[in-house]
Amino acid sequence: MESRISGHTQLYALIGSPVGHSGSPAMYNYSFDKLGIDAAYLAFDVPVEKTEKAIEALRTLHAGGFNVTMPCKTAVAQLVDKLSPAAELVGACNTVVFEEDGTMTGHMTDGVGFVRNLKEHGVDIKGQKIVLLGTGGAATAIAVQAALDGVAEIAIFNRKDEFYANGEKTVEKIRKAVPSIQKVYIEDLDNTELLGQVIAESDILINATRAGMSPMQDVIPVPAEFLRPELAVADVVYNPKETLLIKKAKEAGCRAAVGGSGMLLWQGVAAFELFTGQEMPVEEVREKFFE
Repeated sequence: MESRISGHTQLYALIGSPVGHSGSPAMYNYSFDKLGIDAAYLAFDVPVEKTEKAIEALRTLHAGGFNVTMPCKTAVAQLVDKLSPAAELVGACNTVVFEEDGTMTGHMTDGVGFVRNLKEHGVDIKGQKIVLLGTGGAATAIAVQAALDGVAEIAIFNRKDEFYANGEKTVEKIRKAVPSIQKVYIEDLDNTELLGQVIAESDILINATRAGMSPMQDVIPVPAEFLRPELAVADVVYNPKETLLIKKAKEAGCRAAVGGSGMLLWQGVAAFELFTGQEMPVEEVREKFFE
């Protein structure tokens, strides 16, 4: 990197807290170097209450753009000048581009990354019926992008906890913004009988809960007997690489069993293209940082 840093090097960044564990700087800087782009990517630990100051600092430094992680995604969406359709529906953004006129456009690439990861595994969501477990940030981004990309039905399941209302809001937003969708609704995840019935009539099952993630690595979000060969199963959890759900999906002979690391890769690819107009060297990045 030292050999390519100059007085003209463009700054890109990640803001949020904590960011010390992030693999983004390595992935982006490797890609800049590989493509000969005069840019550098740094991570800055920014608590949510200092989000506005951080953005103003990046604007002052003429940064090209920045990524956003928790807990700043919602705050950033309220501070940018424009939002992409997905970011507006989600009410949060994970990628911001400084335009030539100095304005900021906020994007949400998590859903794009998820859909692209499915496609890489031979699963097209258009016209499909999906069951989505969870109502957090990742789940919301996936629901919104799936709706925008032409999915037929979305059945969201979540326990009736403090996040259930967030799922209800997502349902209403999608109904208003994407009237072409045939059906979108939310039900109680604890209603196992209904969950089984809906999965039996659906094409894709998506886990966007913490089930499968440490310390819940021995937890499967739905009974294994709900899995069948005609079903595609995907998880947003990427550590461990193969969750119990993905393992059971493979054992059940599901037509696809897709882990979460690909979503992480492809959302980064989408952000990189928004920043630079070029596609990240995907295969090299996958081999170096995701294998």
